[in-house]
Amino acid sequence: MLIQIQGLIKTIGILDIVDILIVAFILYRVYKMVENTRAITLTKGLLVLLVLTIVTSWLELHAINWLLQKIVTLLFVALPIVFQPELRRALEHIGEGRFFKHSMLLNYEEARSLVSELTTAVMKMSSTKTGALIVLERNIGLNDICASGIQIDGIVSSEFLLNVFIPNTPLHDGAAVIRGNRLIAAGCLLPLTDNRSLSTELGTRHRAAIGLSEQCDAVIVIVSEETGTVSVAESGRIYRHLDADQLKQYLMPIFSPRKTTIQDVVLKWRQKK
Repeated sequence: MLIQIQGLIKTIGILDIVDILIVAFILYRVYKMVENTRAITLTKGLLVLLVLTIVTSWLELHAINWLLQKIVTLLFVALPIVFQPELRRALEHIGEGRFFKHSMLLNYEEARSLVSELTTAVMKMSSTKTGALIVLERNIGLNDICASGIQIDGIVSSEFLLNVFIPNTPLHDGAAVIRGNRLIAAGCLLPLTDNRSLSTELGTRHRAAIGLSEQCDAVIVIVSEETGTVSVAESGRIYRHLDADQLKQYLMPIFSPRKTTIQDVVLKWRQKK
């Protein structure tokens, strides 16, 4: 066995090593893309079935192995349907040239200023129960969403955002899309989620925010028109009843190059509770 391994190592050339590294990098980027989404859970389930298929074949459990093979075959046929949002995300990454690179972030001072302006506007709307949907674009471009609204392209400020969401105006009921430190469109339409297990307390704004977060990596801030509650939707999940400090902590990882992640922030909140 040892001699066979040594012989195999001797046959590996520089191009083989490069090939392995490229494949490893691609698999890593794919993993990062589906990390903390519903896809990662489904992927783990699929891997368990594949392992069981190999084990039952080795143990010569023919009936169980036959059944598992049929199940795995059916699952591979169903993958394009089950992973539709993730496949779309991957194709958008490749099409925009972002699959092999990280998103462009603001420097720390710019990020802190932007988050401060956003938080100020959101908390003022919360106090007056002014409904709002604010989409924060990340790696995946949202030009298709922006096309459904009115193009603006202005520097984000609290006053600007408050004017966009003045009640009973054309832009009030739609979503505003922010790219970097610029508000690029308002009055945009978002896809509603198909998740039927959500609380009945969540209205159309919340369901639209969750729906978009299921299809891309954007983070969506919601202000409830009924209660003034501030929420954030990301990766199909929603975090509700945020105060100003929690909102700032949540938003900073989106724009800042510092290493604190949104998941770290959420974990700290849960530990405090």
